[in-house]
Amino acid sequence: MVSNREPYIHVQQRGKIAVNRGSGGVITALDPILQSCNGLWVAWGNGDGDKRASGPSGKVAVPPDNPSYTLKRVWLTKQEEIGYYYGFSNEAIWPLCHTAFTRPVFRKEDWESYLKVNEKFADAIAEELQGRKAFVWIQDYHLCMLPKFLKEKLPNQTITAHFWHIPWPSYETFRICPQKREILEGLLANDLLGFHIRYHCNNFLDTVDRELESKIDRERQSIIRGGHETLIRPFPISVDYTDIRQMVQKPVVEDMARQLTEEFGLSGKKVLLGLDRLDYTKGIPERLLAVDRLLELRPELAEKFVFLQMGEISRLHIPRYKQLNDEINMLVEQINWKHSTDTWKPIILIRRHLNYPEPLAFFKLGDVCIVSPLHDGMNLVAKEYVVSSEGGNGMLVLSQFAGASRELTEAVTINPYDREQFAEALYSALTMPEEERRKRMSRMSKTVEENNIYRWAGKMISELLKIEFAE
Repeated sequence: MVSNREPYIHVQQRGKIAVNRGSGGVITALDPILQSCNGLWVAWGNGDGDKRASGPSGKVAVPPDNPSYTLKRVWLTKQEEIGYYYGFSNEAIWPLCHTAFTRPVFRKEDWESYLKVNEKFADAIAEELQGRKAFVWIQDYHLCMLPKFLKEKLPNQTITAHFWHIPWPSYETFRICPQKREILEGLLANDLLGFHIRYHCNNFLDTVDRELESKIDRERQSIIRGGHETLIRPFPISVDYTDIRQMVQKPVVEDMARQLTEEFGLSGKKVLLGLDRLDYTKGIPERLLAVDRLLELRPELAEKFVFLQMGEISRLHIPRYKQLNDEINMLVEQINWKHSTDTWKPIILIRRHLNYPEPLAFFKLGDVCIVSPLHDGMNLVAKEYVVSSEGGNGMLVLSQFAGASRELTEAVTINPYDREQFAEALYSALTMPEEERRKRMSRMSKTVEENNIYRWAGKMISELLKIEFAE
């Protein structure tokens, strides 16, 4: 397994080394798989305690409480971090692929850092293989050029699968990228390339068709370029249903939920919940404005609910993220001032990092979970919530622009840009009869149970096993 983000981060706290589980959908989905197969995970080591924990080899056994696989860290210089991660990955590719109307920034020096870091990852994998053959499973948009470097350095040793966790844009959007041909050629060095939904597969096929000389077989869903075939497939990612169901019923999660109820004064109130990394694609300002509009339309709801918005600060080195953080702070202050009473304010903004299973405790408390991205490949928060709330009295409000909306069809669906509809959807979710809520949540939970993370992984591995190593 290869990804930018590491599944476990070692941090220094009061002179000691503590371990946090990494955040984000990639970690949520893939950590259980690596634990079950005792594999090797290669990732960027960016925790301030990572080097002390892993030593000269850069390797450490994880998870700390039950070591099941090896994490190998790749070390980056500060300049590489700025250019590869903050620059090309998150100021160029991320806004390019999300229809959230943030302009991408393309810098030559960022691209050069991106290439250098992708080659570092290839060297780290080559060092581990030492002549052996292996399946290499690459994750996401940070490592577009890794497949090409692997094929050049290890031409007959690897079969590579690459899963693209974010949307793939239309050709008209993608064509503005100065490095568009290089990115496409890097991805076409894979043997298997997966997206969440068929729509993104079709966008990729259309992009290649209009940009590169190649043979495209739309019936087989494959692309042949330079004699090499790449299979293009939809694989809707999911979560570990069984682990979440077992964990959410444990006393530790129950205790966490009780502590949170006391900490934030939630007793006797309905709880609306948002749980996101602070990112302009997540629609956080839109949901704050929807809560504001809900109280304008339904003033009788004052003091009846609290909206908890969890949001770990992210990428503040990038100006757009700092602007977003300032905008959220301003909206929370304005809306609370407008609607608060002597004993109540409608919105509580929580910025701390959540270690698993703390998110599950929040899910247990949420009468309504709001997942309102402006554009998202899948969104696993929606799936985690419906599994955590199974048998309870929760309801999911879900953006039609999240890939998850194609599976979780019993959710209250919204267009996050439509403030009036969004506010009415919140009211509908809050006042929905209990029997209907239970039926809807049960159906959605069943969908996640049937299409769980192991089925997702099994489908990709089944496709990989059909591919033979080059001679």
